[in-house]
Amino acid sequence: MSQTVKPVNQKAWWLILPVCICVAFSAIIPLMTVVNYSVQDVISPTRSVFVGTEWFASVMQDSALHDALVRQLGFSLSVLAIEIPLGILLALCMPATGWRASAVLVLIALSLLIPWNVVGTIWQIFGRADIGLMGRTLHMMGIDYSYAANPTHAWLTVLLMDVWHWTPLVALLAYAGLRSIPDAYYQAASIDGASRLAVFRYIQLPKMRGVLMIAVLLRFMDSFMIYTEPFVLTGGGPGNATTFLSQYLTQKAVGQFDLGPAAAFSLIYFLIILLFCFILYSWMQRVGTQDKGPAHE
Repeated sequence: MSQTVKPVNQKAWWLILPVCICVAFSAIIPLMTVVNYSVQDVISPTRSVFVGTEWFASVMQDSALHDALVRQLGFSLSVLAIEIPLGILLALCMPATGWRASAVLVLIALSLLIPWNVVGTIWQIFGRADIGLMGRTLHMMGIDYSYAANPTHAWLTVLLMDVWHWTPLVALLAYAGLRSIPDAYYQAASIDGASRLAVFRYIQLPKMRGVLMIAVLLRFMDSFMIYTEPFVLTGGGPGNATTFLSQYLTQKAVGQFDLGPAAAFSLIYFLIILLFCFILYSWMQRVGTQDKGPAHE
């Protein structure tokens, strides 16, 4: 019997050529430039010396980098621990249909429309003790609050600012996951007399696993690269209380003009983000599947 050979249309490659060109200019070429700087000592615009892995070794021994990494991990994990449950709770409380659902969706997404530098400015004014609503209220309650002088207050203010800004994103993703659950599941649960907690545990939460995985990855990557908001609010201070990895990298590259160490650190920074995203992705893929045994015979 003769086999039919399906013709291959090579013209399809022309359709993805613009995307490949855009990716090359926006990602691959800048990445190769960073790799080039990471193995050289740039003395002047026209002179550089190859140093191999010297910058990587010096960056890995930098105690300031270690402190910034610890602060960054603590901040990102705190963001996930607060925003994911809070976003799910908001999605569960939002109306499902009618004009109220549309109004709530618009209101809850307003903070997402505000630029990052404006968010930092808003909270800079909001936290002031003389004219800010939050700062003035806390002082009237007898709390000596000052994000500009107290490192703990500054860190908590940055965390609260991020929660206010990005929890609506988690809520919208969770809301989309809830609306995709067929009504038949809720009808079956009602017939079985399941409680609201049981419905959430065995119906809603498993069905939201896909969108929650997206929410976790997006919020982790974005919080791990946070720069504009804390820079506008506190400038990385007081001291180094809110100096995260992105600000440390900017100080290296722009403030001190150490292009070699900054390039080496940016590659390490990139690999750290990939590693933690892979860990979170693998963990989210296994959540809810451990208790599934083999099918009954």
